Amino acid sequence: MEYEWKPDEQGLQQILQLLKESQSPDTTIQRTVQQKLEQLNQYPDFNNYLIFVLTKLKSEDEPTRSLSGLILKNNVKAHFQNFPNGVTDFIKSECLNNIGDSSPLIRATVGILITTIASKGELQNWPDLLPKLCSLLDSEDYNTCEGAFGALQKICEDSAEILDSDVLDRPLNIMIPKFLQFFKHSSPKIRSHAVACVNQFIISRTQALMLHIDSFIENLFALAGDEEPEVRKNVCRALVMLLEVRMDRLLPHMHNIVEYMLQRTQDQDENVALEACEFWLTLAEQPICKDVLVRHLPKLIPVLVNGMKYSDIDIILLKGDVEEDETIPDSEQDIRPRFHRSRTVAQQHDEDGIEEEDDDDDEIDDDDTISDWNLRKCSAAALDVLANVYRDELLPHILPLLKELLFHHEWVVKESGILVLGAIAEGCMQGMIPYLPELIPHLIQCLSDKKALVRSITCWTLSRYAHWVVSQPPDTYLKPLMTELLKRILDSNKRVQEAACSAFATLEEEACTELVPYLAYILDTLVFAFSKYQHKNLLILYDAIGTLADSVGHHLNKPEYIQMLMPPLIQKWNMLKDEDKDLFPLLECLSSVATALQSGFLPYCEPVYQRCVNLVQKTLAQAMLNNAQPDQYEAPDKDFMIVALDLLSGLAEGLGGNIEQLVARSNILTLMYQCMQDKMPEVRQSSFALLGDLTKACFQHVKPCIADFMPILGTNLNPEFISVCNNATWAIGEISIQMGIEMQPYIPMVLHQLVEIINRPNTPKTLLENTAITIGRLGYVCPQEVAPMLQQFIRPWCTSLRNIRDNEEKDSAFRGICTMISVNPSGVIQDFIFFCDAVASWINPKDDLRDMFCKILHGFKNQVGDENWRRFSDQFPPPLKERLAAFYGV
Repeated sequence: MEYEWKPDEQGLQQILQLLKESQSPDTTIQRTVQQKLEQLNQYPDFNNYLIFVLTKLKSEDEPTRSLSGLILKNNVKAHFQNFPNGVTDFIKSECLNNIGDSSPLIRATVGILITTIASKGELQNWPDLLPKLCSLLDSEDYNTCEGAFGALQKICEDSAEILDSDVLDRPLNIMIPKFLQFFKHSSPKIRSHAVACVNQFIISRTQALMLHIDSFIENLFALAGDEEPEVRKNVCRALVMLLEVRMDRLLPHMHNIVEYMLQRTQDQDENVALEACEFWLTLAEQPICKDVLVRHLPKLIPVLVNGMKYSDIDIILLKGDVEEDETIPDSEQDIRPRFHRSRTVAQQHDEDGIEEEDDDDDEIDDDDTISDWNLRKCSAAALDVLANVYRDELLPHILPLLKELLFHHEWVVKESGILVLGAIAEGCMQGMIPYLPELIPHLIQCLSDKKALVRSITCWTLSRYAHWVVSQPPDTYLKPLMTELLKRILDSNKRVQEAACSAFATLEEEACTELVPYLAYILDTLVFAFSKYQHKNLLILYDAIGTLADSVGHHLNKPEYIQMLMPPLIQKWNMLKDEDKDLFPLLECLSSVATALQSGFLPYCEPVYQRCVNLVQKTLAQAMLNNAQPDQYEAPDKDFMIVALDLLSGLAEGLGGNIEQLVARSNILTLMYQCMQDKMPEVRQSSFALLGDLTKACFQHVKPCIADFMPILGTNLNPEFISVCNNATWAIGEISIQMGIEMQPYIPMVLHQLVEIINRPNTPKTLLENTAITIGRLGYVCPQEVAPMLQQFIRPWCTSLRNIRDNEEKDSAFRGICTMISVNPSGVIQDFIFFCDAVASWINPKDDLRDMFCKILHGFKNQVGDENWRRFSDQFPPPLKERLAAFYGV
């Protein structure tokens, strides 16, 4: 029998009243409405009223009816399993009967409601849904067809996975061919729905689509010139995805596709142009890119460069005509959430580290606040990637354009030229070098352009050439650049301040101690900015100060510098509450400052230390409450704890033994024991870094806990969590140096995992180096326990340590390896050439370590005899042979 339900007039009026009130802009009214809605959820037929208003009450205005449907959707999301059967059936049948409502808004709302029910696991329990919607596609009535397609598009977006599984008897085998028929429909809206539906199944390489891939591509080509922007956008999106998934099928048509995408990248509709511009980004990641695009570069490069100009709308949104806004406070939603990078312990290298910097800092992000991704950014990103593909071969296409742009009288054009110059910096650096002596001074002049947007982009572009600037004599470019950038840090425009601060941080990283002569001048500016900056830029300023401390290190430890820098930092520190997220960047900054100042930080350390311990304690307490009663207590933001642990590490590293009394008077070790077992990897990562630093600074307080800590360290030697594993490994090495022979009982807890990690393919360099050092250190203190395994790790051990600088860690590790070789000489025989190479990587080992090397090399040579040694050493590359002869006389 049909489910009969009639609303009660009074109840209906009450609900309509609520729906009207909820559209009020007044937040207090909205809050009471929320509470009343929650109460009404107690009544089983409340949802019947909501569907009734949406589908039956045609006398009401559309926004009210739609709102009723959206409230019902939220109820479905939250309480669907508690709906009585009758209510569920009534809602489902009402949805299907009204999918063709004459109002587009109501149709869309019904569609949203249908997909929400479907994604609550109801595709299985609503077997007639898909067949019914598919049959409605054939309706003569446009509204019904469009409504059904709208709903199907939403279901395809929300439930793509289950549609392509056996659970439902593979409905896509019927649906996809059906959708393809509608690519030629007379209505643009329907064509657009049809393409959008099929597009959901490209990336997952859905079988049902792959069967029809040729007909799909053919149909896409047929729509290439569609007059409806939404259709063109979906066609572009499909081609971009097919590039990743079915390149084989596009290759025969590649020439035409590239020509088409060139046109679309210049489409009048910016959404279409943006979708098309993604094509170049995706293509650049494909190995065939270089060959496919080479003949199109003369056309493509000007198109991308042209797309890099600000559009009129961008300029309005960016308030491009507002030059001075430094006194206007920031609105809170402008401030992006920050991500704290937890502490990772790494080794210093001999090469100067240009090769594999994985900094994400210099992505093209000059205008955060507009809708984050737009044609300008996409074009710039594409040019950046293509510059990395073609390197200097790109320059003949770009230089003629650049000459025109960089000196153009219109600021918008000039600005885009400066962005182009920054975008190609990474890929075309070698080929740009001859032009830089002329360009850098021109850019430094542009830093004082009268347009703020020109000044801000110039900061970014100059930062992309910072590496070259620093490689030249400092007076030529570094000094003028630094002087001008510091002026921009105090610009009267907030966007320029931000760009200058970020650029200066990059310059600091490149210049390091080159900045020492200018420290007073730099600190003057940064401290003055403190009093000048609004909220958002303050956060970036902290970063610039932290980076400065990292870059100049102990040179910062001069009374006059400390006097300038610490008072404003401590003043901010005192102003911020424990719950304020602005603590993150400030704590990170202080961590760098404490490490750099060393004993200079002593006067400030006590309150800073106390507060960090409190933050950790508070967060742990909150997490325990939340675990016990999740409905009563919300989960804490663990970033507070992570950042606090990292600052404690910075203090321990900077203060060394001076931290001993602070540790003695606090319960930090008990707290660390909990942090090391936290389920969040970043918390464990930071607590192991702190464990290592405290082990170095004041082992007497750590030692009583070692029996509790070691098993936890052992279980965290899991390379799935690279950084956790890395820091645990490093801490074990530091502990073993302090423990000496007492380390013996703990070796079985860790050795097997470490040997496994050092032999794993594709292990990141940092982890390999730390693993090698820790194995060496364990062998140094307990050679009898570790030496029997020598043969299993000697080769990767030697190759991973040959590139790191001479330092204490490398020293103790090599002493360990030498001691193990004397216990188990046969373990090294097969890989002796690797050992020779590793020994030769030392620039100047301490005398007694050099003697150990000598003894092993000569011992081996004497054992095999001169003849065999000559044959053996003939395999050495000449530099290795020469070094061993010169240093060790073999």
